[in-house]
Amino acid sequence: MDTKLFARIGAGAFVAVALTMTVLELREEPRVSPTEVITVFEPDGDPLPGQLKACAAMGELALSNPDCRAAWAEKRRRFLGVEADTSPIDPAAPPAVDAIASDQPPTTKAN
Repeated sequence: MDTKLFARIGAGAFVAVALTMTVLELREEPRVSPTEVITVFEPDGDPLPGQLKACAAMGELALSNPDCRAAWAEKRRRFLGVEADTSPIDPAAPPAVDAIASDQPPTTKAN
């Protein structure tokens, strides 16, 4: 027999199998994928997440609110794992400048 005839029969068989598989796939009902459940852990009694949500809802007004600034500082402290210091921080006070960081040389007392 001729080689072209075998090639044509093979191509026809391939097309027939492909069409049959397509028809069988289309006859099946679509599968329902299970919905993904996301669980978020929020510890009981911690007011910080609620306060942060309230500050986020305030928008730009939260920048001048001392409660929001304190909540953000606490969130940063928890995230970075820094121990809480005992001295209260006043957000309106300018940062302390050491004598080493200033332009003036440190003064010493002469005996």
